[in-house]
Amino acid sequence: MYRGVVGRLVTEAGRAPRVVNHAALGLRLRSFSGVKDEEQPPFDRSLLRFLVCPLSKGPLTYKPETNELINEELSIAYPIIDGIPNMIPQEARLIQKDPAVSTTPAQG
Repeated sequence: MYRGVVGRLVTEAGRAPRVVNHAALGLRLRSFSGVKDEEQPPFDRSLLRFLVCPLSKGPLTYKPETNELINEELSIAYPIIDGIPNMIPQEARLIQKDPAVSTTPAQG
C-alpha cells in the first residue's frame, strides 16, 4: 500500500515545474540585502486605541517622523517595522526628555 503512494508522489513530483515564475503569479520578491527598495507601509493609527506599553501599560503616541510609538512616561520609543509595531521592550530605545520642560517645582 505504501509503495504505491510513495511511487505516485515520486512520479508526480518529477513532473512538477522546477522554476516558478513569480511575475506570472503577481508576487514581488523581497530583498534582504539591507537596501531599501520600497517605502515602508503606513502605520494604521486606529491601532493606538488598543496598543499600550508592555512595561507601564500606559498609552502610546505615534511619531511619524521617526516611525515609532512613544511612551512619554518612560521615555521609550518602540520601532515600527514594515507597518508592524515591535513591542519587545529589549528592542525599544530610550529617548531624551526635553530639558526645557522641567518636572521639578520652581524654587522660590
